Amino acid sequence: MLSPRVLVPFALTGTIWGSTWFVITGQIDGVPAAWSVFYRFLLACPALFMVAVLMGKRLRLNAREQLLALGVGLAQFSGNFLFVYHAEMHITSGIVAVMFALLMVPNAIFARMFIGEKVQGGFIGGSVVAIAGVAMLLVHEWRAAPLDGNVGLGIVLAIGGMLAASIANVVQANPTGRGVPMVSLLAWAMLYGTIFDLFFALATAGPPPLPEKWQFWAGTAYLALIGSVVTFPLHYNLVREIGAGRTAYNGIVTVCVAMLLSTLFEGYRWTPLTAGGAGLALLGMGLALRSKSR
Repeated sequence: MLSPRVLVPFALTGTIWGSTWFVITGQIDGVPAAWSVFYRFLLACPALFMVAVLMGKRLRLNAREQLLALGVGLAQFSGNFLFVYHAEMHITSGIVAVMFALLMVPNAIFARMFIGEKVQGGFIGGSVVAIAGVAMLLVHEWRAAPLDGNVGLGIVLAIGGMLAASIANVVQANPTGRGVPMVSLLAWAMLYGTIFDLFFALATAGPPPLPEKWQFWAGTAYLALIGSVVTFPLHYNLVREIGAGRTAYNGIVTVCVAMLLSTLFEGYRWTPLTAGGAGLALLGMGLALRSKSR
């Protein structure tokens, strides 16, 4: 864990993903969320294919590998992000980030269901503590919401995104996925996801808008190139290098960065309830991941 080969990508992915939650809020300001997702991956997809070519990775996938890429793409680059972008229309980015830090829970459940991975008792106990902490944060969010706010919908959407991301995590870890270069698998998966995002946006949000603000396009470039092309290969390679349990620790870094930015720029107000909830969430995540890594 302390070698630069592991520590550098570990810190980078946690920090970058912590910032992306806040950047997303600017992408849905006056622009349909579905189109923001499409623009992000429209830019990221060719860049990821270019990375695969420069790295000398094979791009030709057989039928079974293409089917896997399709499944990962629909779960990760469509379902996950469409849910997340729409969730941030109703609850603050920091809260969505904290909820996503509980990704370890559905990961463990799906891994148990599909690949027979056993869950330790300490992991269950730590997860319960973390869930209690997140529940305290959501109670505060519910109380602080404006009268016309829909926190409940935001919570449901965030959970949907978390489940979609978890499915992608577990699916790509099967033997077929391990036989494909990670960058190549992600490039094809992103292509399939982008195609679905296009049709979803057309069906739900009408013709594509062309935002005039440079901030929107700067944010899109950051999310596409730094938040996607750079981080996803680093993240999935970490999963293969040190395992999903240890890699999930960068979720704690992500949460800290996301909550800091939400406090500074979204006006998130801390109370004894939220401070206690955040503390419990971080403590529970640490206990659960420590148990699972063993």
